[in-house]
Amino acid sequence: MDRRDFMRITGLASASIAIPTVPSSAIAQTMGDKASPENWRVFEITTRVEVQKPVGVTRVWLPTPLAHDTPYQKALGNTFQAEGGTSGYATEPRYGAGMVWAEWPEGVRPVLVGTSRFATRDIAVDLSRVGDAKAEDPAVLSKFTHATELIPTDGIVKQTSDEIVEGKRGDLEKARAIYEWIVENTFRDPKTRGCGTGDIKFLLENKVHGGKCADLNALFVALARSQGIPSRDVYGVRVAGSNLGYKSLGREGGDITNAQHCRAEFYLAGHGWVPVDPADVRKVMLEEAGGKTIDDPLTVAARKRLFGSWEMNWVGYNYAADVALPGSTRGRVAFLMYPQSETAEGRLDSLDPKNFKYEMNSREIG
Repeated sequence: MDRRDFMRITGLASASIAIPTVPSSAIAQTMGDKASPENWRVFEITTRVEVQKPVGVTRVWLPTPLAHDTPYQKALGNTFQAEGGTSGYATEPRYGAGMVWAEWPEGVRPVLVGTSRFATRDIAVDLSRVGDAKAEDPAVLSKFTHATELIPTDGIVKQTSDEIVEGKRGDLEKARAIYEWIVENTFRDPKTRGCGTGDIKFLLENKVHGGKCADLNALFVALARSQGIPSRDVYGVRVAGSNLGYKSLGREGGDITNAQHCRAEFYLAGHGWVPVDPADVRKVMLEEAGGKTIDDPLTVAARKRLFGSWEMNWVGYNYAADVALPGSTRGRVAFLMYPQSETAEGRLDSLDPKNFKYEMNSREIG
């Protein structure tokens, strides 16, 4: 997409644009009967990005919370400001990923400040009963069974999943078998940069069964998709501490700059999208109170809970893969979970604070 097409899609750009937010006092009116204080919590994230070494035209993109409502999350608006530049809000067409974009000409100090508000509540799907959830659009399900650049569904991925699900019947049994296999056969690698790369073919072919959330939860997605089970990564960030006793699975309010976390879902007829997070089970084992064994009660509890439920001290951004950033001249990104930027010299490393400085802060407001 060239710049002219981008501007036509996103509308007239300006230095400061706001998508109207919903004040905390209006939460109940926005959400109807589900807005009771014990169910919903309202948060605000503010991200400030400063490109330290701009060269030529500089661009920045920030992921924003899921643009559509889910049983666990509702968007309440975004505001953003890019002094001396142009900015706007765009939606990636294939997956509906929302993002704030900004652009500055040469000679301008590039600083973007974006704020997002959203409401979350814990989610748990009762898999012990026959579900009556409304069926998902077949076109959506088809989208989340296809391969992506880093998540193939054939070759070694299909071979591995066939071995895992041998003797299992139905999508629920197969998805659970894949989840349990990942918990038992992978590990969280603290040396992995950021959240990992999500390169599943490399992981399996090289028997490198370690990584972080974007690796281990993407592995669940790849193995499930190869069995025809619609599955997707949900990219986001932790925004608050855990109320379930897991210090490793939360981030206390305030600085969340490096608290990005990817989760996963699979689709089950009658139940809808089912939350899972095998990567966080391995995180508990590595980090909780100096480390836990797989049979430690804390690990066992996390393993049971994270198949079918999420604690929503986290916000989901999008499900997008192979993302074409609007206006970019530097190719696609595998996923959009971190702020992104590029200058005339190329795309900047989101994990390199010397060249691409950003700070993220969260606070609970209702």
